[in-house]
Amino acid sequence: MNIKSLLKKLTLAEKVGQMTQVTSHLYLKDNSSDEIDPKKLAKAVVDKKVGSILNVKTHAFSIEKWDEVIAAIQGQVQKTKHKIPVIYGIDSIHGATYVKGATLFPHNIGMAATRNNQLVAEAAKVTAIETRAAGIPWNFDPVFDVGRVPAWARFEETFGEDTYLCAQMAGTAVTAYQGKDLRAADTVAACMKHFLGYSSPDNGHDRAPSNISENQLREIFLPPFQEAVDRGVATVMINSGEINGVPVHGSYQLLTTILRKELKFKGLAVTDWEDIIRLHTRHRIAATPKEAVGIAINAGIDMSMVPFDFSFTKYLIELVNEGVVPIKRIDEAVTRILKLKKDLGLFENPLAKGAKKVKLNTPESKEISLNAARATMTLVKNGNGKKSVLPLSKKSKILLAGPAANNVSCLHGSWSWTWQGKEVGQYPKTVKTIHKALTEKIGKDQVICFSKSKYEAADNFNIKKLQASAKKVDQIVLCLGEDAYAEGPGYSPTLILDDRQMALASAAIQTGKPVTLVMVEGRPRIIRKLVPGAAAILLAYRPGPQGATAIVETLLGEHNPGGKLAFSYPRYSNDLLAYDHKYSAAVQELEAAVITDGGYHPQWPFGFGLSYTNFEFGKLKLNKKKLKKGDILKITTTVKNTGKRAGTVGVDCFVRDCYASVTPAVRRLKRYTSIELAKGEKRNIEFELNEKDLSFIDQNGKRIVEAGDFEVMIGGEVGKFRLG
Repeated sequence: MNIKSLLKKLTLAEKVGQMTQVTSHLYLKDNSSDEIDPKKLAKAVVDKKVGSILNVKTHAFSIEKWDEVIAAIQGQVQKTKHKIPVIYGIDSIHGATYVKGATLFPHNIGMAATRNNQLVAEAAKVTAIETRAAGIPWNFDPVFDVGRVPAWARFEETFGEDTYLCAQMAGTAVTAYQGKDLRAADTVAACMKHFLGYSSPDNGHDRAPSNISENQLREIFLPPFQEAVDRGVATVMINSGEINGVPVHGSYQLLTTILRKELKFKGLAVTDWEDIIRLHTRHRIAATPKEAVGIAINAGIDMSMVPFDFSFTKYLIELVNEGVVPIKRIDEAVTRILKLKKDLGLFENPLAKGAKKVKLNTPESKEISLNAARATMTLVKNGNGKKSVLPLSKKSKILLAGPAANNVSCLHGSWSWTWQGKEVGQYPKTVKTIHKALTEKIGKDQVICFSKSKYEAADNFNIKKLQASAKKVDQIVLCLGEDAYAEGPGYSPTLILDDRQMALASAAIQTGKPVTLVMVEGRPRIIRKLVPGAAAILLAYRPGPQGATAIVETLLGEHNPGGKLAFSYPRYSNDLLAYDHKYSAAVQELEAAVITDGGYHPQWPFGFGLSYTNFEFGKLKLNKKKLKKGDILKITTTVKNTGKRAGTVGVDCFVRDCYASVTPAVRRLKRYTSIELAKGEKRNIEFELNEKDLSFIDQNGKRIVEAGDFEVMIGGEVGKFRLG
């Protein structure tokens, strides 16, 4: 299929139709039905000539239902003049979210704690296979947003607060999604999102304004997207918010000058949900919806996720005829859309199916999900002083309590069979709660649990029942955190854990029995007042369908936790400093003329995580102490397991620029890995750093490297070298 030849044959209406993306509401009969309405579908595909459809109305479809949907859509395509296939897009965020019976995985915030790119790749590959099995070739994932605002309701979708970690892990997902050939039955087109600065809203709300300096935009938020482009990502989704007063959907500077000309991105740019009309209704930079369309398309948008009507096509045709939007801009956008469809093989295989029927949620994919959930487990406290509390004895009598103890939705979080992930009835019957997993391991007689499956049930916060039950047990395991949520509905006015859970935990601690807190959450909820009294604290994040098993295995010592925090866990709600802060950000003057360096004091710092064994890092060896520009620095160290059992350790390699013309960060992550060591095993680790790893954004917004002194840090050990 020759794209140039096809483009010449298309009318303006057909071209604009290709740029239009509508939601499933426009082909299904009504809000409560999954039944296809042939007339509505024909209107969208044949009459309005839409090029793309997305989403589901309420919940995940079975493979059989997806087969019916995709076949019906592409069947209508055959009635059109040029028979250009429709491309279907979906949010397969931590697994094939909207394919009933598919495999789900831990959310990114937990995956980042693994420091294991291979696990990210394995999960993404399964997601690609199971999404494509439904005839859907386009996945609106992965998230390249750097999680700098922990209050943000999409924090769990990020890979944490570090730029390099986000770039590498999300980049790994892109490579796994797309493979070597987008036509293959085990690949999908990836979508880097949300370009740019979406994860740094000033007020913590979703889709809210951001004020980000040019330096921070280029130093913190832009590099992950450059990584995605370098890996050949096929599509991009745009930030719904605004930066420094300019909505990103209307910014020629961001969408064309930076994304296209600077980053050299060649793929398709799609809006997020309803975001063009919101230039008029929310951002108010356009006096009319029609003006909003002109602004967005001229800025660089290729496809509009409209998604509820066909107003976009009407307005855009008028704007072209009026000369407001040049036909060259239309042809550019349509060329990108047609190229994506060609690259995916949709002209030859519009159903986007493989030759063989794919089995969902196989034993192999379940094992990947379980291994990932295990690797996310992050132990941040274990006893007071030298005496450990975990692992728990299987002979202990345990009181299991809290709203997360008998609930499945909190284990999964957003984008789990439904958008919000709260509809427990949509979850497979095979998904275990923490309660079920624990009783299966140690027996029903060893566990007392009065927690109910509904997160908000009164019994889940019943202090009197807890106090009475505590008298009959040896240990208390309290499962706290957050129920599932997604995007705007997940906003919370405070990061502090809610009063009911705080009161429940305080009462548990006051019983005098050892209390282990298991935090099942998508963002860090502040528990400062509970930390001194808790015997142990395990961060489980959003571990997915195998999460309960992974949590219980960790509590009982069958799994040795090795997760490392991908963000700074805050101690106070107004102290949200990231680990890679500037030196002056940590300076305090609490008394006149008395200067202290104590500004960075989170509850637990970035990279923190305990184990049931001990690891010892050796001195750093550098191949050079003086480098010239262009040289490669090789750093070698050893890690030894000095404890009594095997364990996994995440190894972070940080670099510090001691002095620079733009104030340097205290340190920045530049390399990482995760290794498993047997009892007594010692292993060499080598990292290589290049000139780019020593660079920074200067006062003119350019990336430069300056001569000077640097330090490299691994496991508390420091090596010094000089560049130039």
